[in-house]
Amino acid sequence: RHTVSVMSDYPDVSVSDLPDDAVFLDIREQDEWDRGHAPGAIHIPMGELPARVEELSAAIDMDQQLVVTCRSGGRVSRTLPWLDQYGFDVANLEGGMRAWHAAGKAMETADGSAAEVP
Repeated sequence: RHTVSVMSDYPDVSVSDLPDDAVFLDIREQDEWDRGHAPGAIHIPMGELPARVEELSAAIDMDQQLVVTCRSGGRVSRTLPWLDQYGFDVANLEGGMRAWHAAGKAMETADGSAAEVP
């Protein structure tokens, strides 16, 4: 038996293909965000998405692809089908924020300390 990954239903976007100023959705928890996030990212923790989906749709161009990230991809796999049902054109940031950080991409923190993605 073969299991089909939910992620395979949606495109993966590699960190190298995403511009430094790309707008994407970071669904990690507040403490993870505070420790390091991409400067242009929109932050809505996964558990808050149902209550904030209208805020998200107002914040982005619905004709553009919405790249979604978490730490390494686990939460994204549960979130993409849900966002797809709401009409978002979704993709996964391959490797999540771990890959973004490892690639040396720009990051900000809540307190100005060195960014980390534990």
